Amino acid sequence: MATPFNVAGYRRLGRRRLPRMVFDYLEGGADDEAGLRHNHAAIQASRFAPHRLADVSKRDLSTTLFGRQVSMPLVIAPTGLNGIFRHEGDLKLARAAERAGIPFALSTASNMSIEEIAQRSGGEHWFQLYVVQRDLADAFTRRAWDSGYRTLVLTTDVAVNGNRERDLRNHFDVPARYTPRTILDGATHPRWSLDFLLHGVPQLANFVSAQANDVNAQAALMSRQMDASFDWDALARLRENWHGTLIVKGILRPEDAQKCATLGADGIILSNHGGRQLDGAIAPIECLPAVCAATNLPVLVDSGFRRGEDIVKALCLGASAVLMGRATLYGLAAHGERGVISVLDLLRAEMDRTLALIGRASTADLKPDDLWSPH
Repeated sequence: MATPFNVAGYRRLGRRRLPRMVFDYLEGGADDEAGLRHNHAAIQASRFAPHRLADVSKRDLSTTLFGRQVSMPLVIAPTGLNGIFRHEGDLKLARAAERAGIPFALSTASNMSIEEIAQRSGGEHWFQLYVVQRDLADAFTRRAWDSGYRTLVLTTDVAVNGNRERDLRNHFDVPARYTPRTILDGATHPRWSLDFLLHGVPQLANFVSAQANDVNAQAALMSRQMDASFDWDALARLRENWHGTLIVKGILRPEDAQKCATLGADGIILSNHGGRQLDGAIAPIECLPAVCAATNLPVLVDSGFRRGEDIVKALCLGASAVLMGRATLYGLAAHGERGVISVLDLLRAEMDRTLALIGRASTADLKPDDLWSPH
């Protein structure tokens, strides 16, 4: 089978390998999934206005992110339950990020523990925090610090669970509920089923340890029953207790970005959770210029990015980096670590080609006027 030449090709391969229930978990959004479509449409609405007769014979994608050099302005986004796509999926993503010279963010809902990822992979590790219970969150942040993680990503857009109707229709749950339909689904996807049978049901590894073994907390995480009382005062307390880089994820308003800065956050991530929470939310790229104008903090962005061109558009609008979630998971589902590496290589090549074609030699040269505006 020919190697895919874009992210969409890896999506098709991943869909072919995964049972429908599992692919729908990866792909699905909230309610009518209008937010998923809008994320893509908002990115595509921007068009380049290329410069000509510029020397682009040598191009540089590298940048500095929170004081650290990275090979390109990408981060592998925190995503949960990666073990259902491939055995040790979190580790495969982390190792691919290490090879690419970019950070990897480990989710609270990972299938490998904070400690194991630190022990078995190098590179720069970030830890993404869901606050299910305050005491448990404190324990997770201590474990992350003790394991060498120096960047904490607080996710703020899950006060309640988004209405993901694909998961409801499929009765998606961990551990899986076996029905004739799910058994047939697995039987018609033998490569995935063999992997599943050989290695067993993935666990929420951060909750299955000497430090944390709370069945109720695991159930709350799976149903996104987070601490809905977590507020700005709680963020201030987290800032006091976390001595590394603190990034707040889920911001979509300039005034919220300003308040994050006032409370001492080091950066923010504009995100609508990939369209998986509030179906009617604005696309992060739509508020990117206003947020960048409102704060001097590094602003990162996710949700809907599939091409190197998409990433360059966000950089033109002021983003410091883009987080990739589904795109790298398509590679993971299709070909494991090799697939993730290939997806990252494709995105790197697309970004490099885009720079050349718009007349910019480096990501540092990108400006808003590289995009066409009729106003």
